[in-house]
Amino acid sequence: MSSLDYILESVRRSVTSVDPAAVDSLIDSIVSSKTLFIYGSGRSGLSGQFFCVRLVQMGLDVHFVGNMTTPIITKDDLTIVISNTGETMSAVQTATIARRIGSKVVAVTANMDSKLANASDIVIHLPTVKDKERSVNAPLGTIFEESSNLFFDSIVPSVMNRLNVTESDMRKRHAIWV
Repeated sequence: MSSLDYILESVRRSVTSVDPAAVDSLIDSIVSSKTLFIYGSGRSGLSGQFFCVRLVQMGLDVHFVGNMTTPIITKDDLTIVISNTGETMSAVQTATIARRIGSKVVAVTANMDSKLANASDIVIHLPTVKDKERSVNAPLGTIFEESSNLFFDSIVPSVMNRLNVTESDMRKRHAIWV
């Protein structure tokens, strides 16, 4: 099996295994929150930043935790924290602080038994397999990171529908560099 085939099949298994009730809860939370905050470290953070862009293009008030211009999280907000292991200290701390403030917290993780999952109201579980082929074909967190990217992109149409946002609306908010 080629690396591409391995990655595609592993990501498909991961994303399609997500609990539909958790997805519905996440979408409900996104459309009903005043402000959205997203956090992840490293490549998980990049996945979060990709999702931030789509949410901003839908007209939502979104911030990536850690940026200098990020305001304080409040009880009316939603905080989404992304971590493969669910044990990354900064991710767990972000979730814990946000929840203490009263923000609803969503964990996106491969580890349902993690500190992050335990500190969250909703868990989006993106399971990954750690087999011999993974280390050769998809080292480190590749499967989780690609799964989180695809998962977030797969819920964009549902969020758009709930917000009555069209692709044309999003295009008007798309960054244009001239």
